[in-house]
Amino acid sequence: MSDLASAYRETSPAGYQKLVSQALENVPADAPAPAVWRALGAADALSMLYRSDNALGPVADPAHLGALLGAVDARGDNGATLSVLVQAASALPILGSGRSGPSGRSGRSGPASAAASPVAAAYEDALAGTAQVALAATDEAAAGSDLSGLGTEVRIEGDELVVHGGKRWVTNAGSAEYLLVLGRHRPGPHFTNFSWALVPAKTAGVTVRTAATSLLANSATGHIEFDSVRLPADHLIGRNGRGMAVFARHMSTERLAGAQWAVALTGRVLADTRERLRQRTVDGEPLWHNAVVRQGFAECLVRVAQLRALCDSLAETAVQGQNLSAGTLLKSAVGLTVDTVLARCAQLQGADGFAAGGAQAIRAEAGVLGIGGGVTELMLAGVADMSEQLLAELRV
Repeated sequence: MSDLASAYRETSPAGYQKLVSQALENVPADAPAPAVWRALGAADALSMLYRSDNALGPVADPAHLGALLGAVDARGDNGATLSVLVQAASALPILGSGRSGPSGRSGRSGPASAAASPVAAAYEDALAGTAQVALAATDEAAAGSDLSGLGTEVRIEGDELVVHGGKRWVTNAGSAEYLLVLGRHRPGPHFTNFSWALVPAKTAGVTVRTAATSLLANSATGHIEFDSVRLPADHLIGRNGRGMAVFARHMSTERLAGAQWAVALTGRVLADTRERLRQRTVDGEPLWHNAVVRQGFAECLVRVAQLRALCDSLAETAVQGQNLSAGTLLKSAVGLTVDTVLARCAQLQGADGFAAGGAQAIRAEAGVLGIGGGVTELMLAGVADMSEQLLAELRV
């Protein structure tokens, strides 16, 4: 256990956030995302993130998850925050679902031994921050939201695992030591037809291409090809055919994490916008004193406060992963809040919003919150499908 972890292990979320902030204070502002991840692992911030296990993997402490993302977002590097979010909320829990043996309170049992399974060893490396993990789910053969239509294969052939296909827009693809690949072991859309495989990034037959975008540069997003990659069968994560069940179990946690990041990011931009308005004058008066400006700003602040309240009310339900409506509501609320708030901030910042670090660039990068993990329109359709249940809950 690190000295920082010894000091903060049993403290509040505020104490955990202080641990994370102290772990990151010596990491340069322009450091690559792996350096951020290493610092978090070295301070035991990653192992302290998970409070328990169940049959489908580690369960995150929602207050710690929000504190982690808030501290990382405060650095102002959206690519690095995305990198941490995907690993902490999805990749590590999915990887942890396939390791053998129970986990202690910290989620770590010490350095991986030579006898540990490849999945358990990779999990320990990731928790320690010495390895990054990429979640390769979005498939080149299907639309991003159509996971049941993916074409990548994960087949068991004797004592080997064969991975063949392609994945697109994978966060951490260019920096990860391990790739978690969702593929099908037999044809058809049934949820039992899919499995997860652990593929070391340096394995023969793996090709990674950098995605053609300047946005979220520190997320190392890329596309991955798997050309009949062969691995020992013990690189299967969990039981064959349980891939979708495990993914669904942790989907709401990722959506909660996205909402928590959205609160931190929009709050950061609102604070910056308010300061700009206080400093900029027209006819000798700060813009902040303009009634129209103040009303527009206040509307944004109310929207973010509402999103924060929704996070707080649904956090426990989301991390338990047994009620998909929580994740769907959170993801929908993010889509309806973030762009509206950032568009208004960009307008209020005027020409300065186009400068480095201004609201215009942040708004473009924050678009991932309304697309990754499920586009807003599909989430709203899901809310409509659940409307009878949700209306009944409102009457309780």
